[in-house]
Amino acid sequence: MTCSGQRGRTEDRAFTLIELLLAIGAASLILIVANSALFSALRLRNTVSDTVDAAAPLELALDTLRRDIQCTVPPKASGVLSGGFRAGTITSIGVAQPVGIEIYTATGALNLIEPWGDIQRITYGLKNSSDGAAGIQDLYRGVCRNLLTLSTPEVEDQLLLHDVSRIEFQCFDGTQWTPNWDTTDTASVSTNLPIAVRVRIQVGHSTTLNPSLIEMIVPIDSQSRTNSTSTAGG
Repeated sequence: MTCSGQRGRTEDRAFTLIELLLAIGAASLILIVANSALFSALRLRNTVSDTVDAAAPLELALDTLRRDIQCTVPPKASGVLSGGFRAGTITSIGVAQPVGIEIYTATGALNLIEPWGDIQRITYGLKNSSDGAAGIQDLYRGVCRNLLTLSTPEVEDQLLLHDVSRIEFQCFDGTQWTPNWDTTDTASVSTNLPIAVRVRIQVGHSTTLNPSLIEMIVPIDSQSRTNSTSTAGG
């Protein structure tokens, strides 16, 4: 005789071996996909981070160079703080190696510690690499703040960019580009500032697989009306 209470009772049922294997397989597949996506995201993050870190010094160097040229002060026939504008392969006082450009620019930072004004003399040139590697040069920015000294001025060398094989400056006079410019030469026709300056920087040396050429054109808004002072008669 069968009890009616036992007929309505539902018996507990365990997982079969096949169901357990299917569950383990599905979980393993999900873990593999998640692991692949995680490592792909990490590799992408590292690649982007390396690219940004490599481009940061170049962007900083270009921004510094652009600001110096844009803030160039107009030259005068006489006057130390007005300075001059020279481009080409030139020698600068206080700088051992030839430089590509020498300008007087109003980019100096004023503070209470140093008694210098905002006008400073800036030079850009290549020097042998600071790490001692043969055949590799670095781009340096030479800063001279004390323009009124009677002795050889002190120049602070600032490293801007590693591994630069070439840097050249070309000046635009309104009709053509010229590699040489000197406002201090009274015999030259370029006694005023150029209208614009074109900068070309070759990053990478001869053994680099893909050396890159960066070109930048910087306009100069400030100009002198005349380079001489005339006295009008009564």
